[in-house]
Amino acid sequence: MSEAQTETTRAGGAQAETTSRSVLDISDLQAWYGPSRALQDIALTVRAGELVTMLGRNGAGKTTTLRAVVGMVPRRAGSIIINGTETIALPSHRIARTAIAFCPEDRGIYASLTAEENLVLPPVVAAGGMSVEEILTLFPGLRNRMKSPGTKLSGGEQQMLAIGRILRTGARLLLLDEPTEGLAPVVVQQIGAAIAGLKSRGYTILMVEQNVRFASTVADRHYVIDRGHVAETFDNATLLADFDRISARLSA
Repeated sequence: MSEAQTETTRAGGAQAETTSRSVLDISDLQAWYGPSRALQDIALTVRAGELVTMLGRNGAGKTTTLRAVVGMVPRRAGSIIINGTETIALPSHRIARTAIAFCPEDRGIYASLTAEENLVLPPVVAAGGMSVEEILTLFPGLRNRMKSPGTKLSGGEQQMLAIGRILRTGARLLLLDEPTEGLAPVVVQQIGAAIAGLKSRGYTILMVEQNVRFASTVADRHYVIDRGHVAETFDNATLLADFDRISARLSA
């Protein structure tokens, strides 16, 4: 084998290793709100560069899973390993330092701040975060709205702002909660293009999504969450091949 062939083989092996490396490993995860147990033995894995969705009906435990990962649930048990670090016993501010970021369903936009102030508010937790200019290139609709109060933006603009805000932090593992909820189809397309662009840049994404058709256009794999546990898991090819059955199950 020539030297060039050897280097190519090494590069291919390194790429395969990066692709298969787990960024997020959850096992036996349980979570409680007061005396009520919301999650029961959740187990899932997200590998580097993947986009994985959690599908399921309202109240199934999808959002609670994301909140448990970032330490926003009062009581949790089990194991959550982020980039090789066990975080189940860590407070949320230390979990953020593992280069993970959460974009909540309610977007968390501050009414008293302009869009620009909302965008630059979160602290940097790791090197390599996007600049404001890069974020405005990703979401050009925000460019002329930076001086507007954050809550005066349209729903789609607020969603773009909420996603853009976490991209500044340097986090490479993104948790997105219902990024298309309540948005017009044209805005859903824009959000989808941006998320696909982030995936192509090597971001790892775990996303809660109710819109099964949208999920099928961006994700690699899917977990169905039902009554606080993982009921089913499948890759995107399976979803596309059995779309009607899966959609019917999730809308029943």
